[in-house]
Amino acid sequence: MSVVPAVRLVLPATSANLGPGFDAAGLALSMHLSVEAHAASSFEIHATGRDAALCGALERNLTLDTYCAVLSAAGRQILPLHLKIHNEIPLGMGCGSSAAALLAGVALADHFGNLGLGDVGIVAEASRREGHPDNVAACWYGGFTVSSQQGEEVEVATFAGDPNWELVLAVQPTSLATKEARALLPDSYSKADTIFNVQRASLLVAAFAQGRLELLATAMQDRMHQPYRTEACPLLKQLLPLAAEPEIAGVALSGAGPSVLLFLAEGTTFLEAETRLRLLLAPDVELVSLRIAGGATKTLLNAP
Repeated sequence: MSVVPAVRLVLPATSANLGPGFDAAGLALSMHLSVEAHAASSFEIHATGRDAALCGALERNLTLDTYCAVLSAAGRQILPLHLKIHNEIPLGMGCGSSAAALLAGVALADHFGNLGLGDVGIVAEASRREGHPDNVAACWYGGFTVSSQQGEEVEVATFAGDPNWELVLAVQPTSLATKEARALLPDSYSKADTIFNVQRASLLVAAFAQGRLELLATAMQDRMHQPYRTEACPLLKQLLPLAAEPEIAGVALSGAGPSVLLFLAEGTTFLEAETRLRLLLAPDVELVSLRIAGGATKTLLNAP
């Protein structure tokens, strides 16, 4: 019997919505989840990095649970794995940690179960399990993505993004569950607010397609989700006014929050932004320097 080669997956963090692109837009960020998987006689995880204890738990582990569920649904044997996980993505902070973990589980099932899903199938399966494709599409394909899901079908358009754009992620110590953040939103919106968001979401796509950083101050404005999440995401209330300052190109809640993503204006360095932000923020708020990242990668480690 042939031995399935070990594999290494590297998946980026993501920031969804980016203001008006609610449940549609996503951006890959230069923090990663790395998963090295070897066939084994029993399940074992060695985890390092952020939240290593959670990432290394065998019980309620999203990557392992997804791996087993996908194989079971396909009627395939569940092959035990030894996983080496290194995580850089904050959990529960609106940075796409669940999308990365889900994609890792689906991709491992595809690899070790020989399912033949391909990119389209992996993204569709992970999106179905996530409930929406924005983070999933950005994580798998990288750059700036816009995605739409109709039943089992996921349509994705992606732009690589400008690697010179500098971003800052502000991370507070306490997390916010996506389910809790979604519960804060209204069931309907006014015509005026809907038009406002359609205009800015369209401008957001154009800004990334044309690499126009100067459009983001307007393109990242939102009336559909950020106003309703402000009280649960205090960093947003503190940092959103900075979008009017010349050193900052745009500000938005990262995903459902509570983290906030800032795009720096051309010529503004991370050190300059950090110095400015430290005057506003509590000492326990983490500031992370980021760039736009590429998509997920898969490397075979011991192929014959």
